[in-house]
Amino acid sequence: MIEDALIALRKGEMVLLYDFDNRERETDLAMRSDMITHRDICCMRHDGGGLICTAIPYASAKKLGLPFARDVLKNCAMVEQLGDIPYDPSNNSSFSLWVNHRDTFTGITDRDRSLTVNALSRVVQDTIDERPVSFKEQFRTPGHMPVLIAAENLLDQRHGQTELSVAMADMAGINPAITICEMLDDETGLALSKEEAVRYAKKHGLVFVEGSEVLDWWDSRSGTGQ
Repeated sequence: MIEDALIALRKGEMVLLYDFDNRERETDLAMRSDMITHRDICCMRHDGGGLICTAIPYASAKKLGLPFARDVLKNCAMVEQLGDIPYDPSNNSSFSLWVNHRDTFTGITDRDRSLTVNALSRVVQDTIDERPVSFKEQFRTPGHMPVLIAAENLLDQRHGQTELSVAMADMAGINPAITICEMLDDETGLALSKEEAVRYAKKHGLVFVEGSEVLDWWDSRSGTGQ
């Protein structure tokens, strides 16, 4: 299904991305950020229900001067609570800043969040094209769109939803800013099961892809054979 997932991403369609049975065991709704509309944010709110975030590549974050939240928090009273992530052996969270675009009002409405997401994709593209860009002139923080920074070496380094989604964008040859949202279960109060996520995908004509498929494709493309 990985080929279908890459085609769907190129078209600007939403993809269901499951990580791994031995990790979060969660399915995220994932979509390229440069084609997100307020209706897509609404869909993520209703049908996903988790945290809506935008994942960007490490190199872009570095050029934009965006820090990891864990580095910012090292100097505050929360330092003792850092580095305790039960599903991630690296204990490194991908969270960076939470931002709003400066043209938003509250930042939380579907239209405001789609505006912020679209703008994030543009500044990422600016870094790729080596155009001058000032992040602080376009965004304010704190805001309502969490930015996630992928590991520098992507799936060679970390296997989170952040790395899976950015790696898929890289393989699809599209703008590598991807907006994701976990799918939650209203009945159990837990993450939506893989089986229910597959049923949702079939019902709505969307592609469901597993992290193992993404990782296999990534490894075969890089020639690691892992």
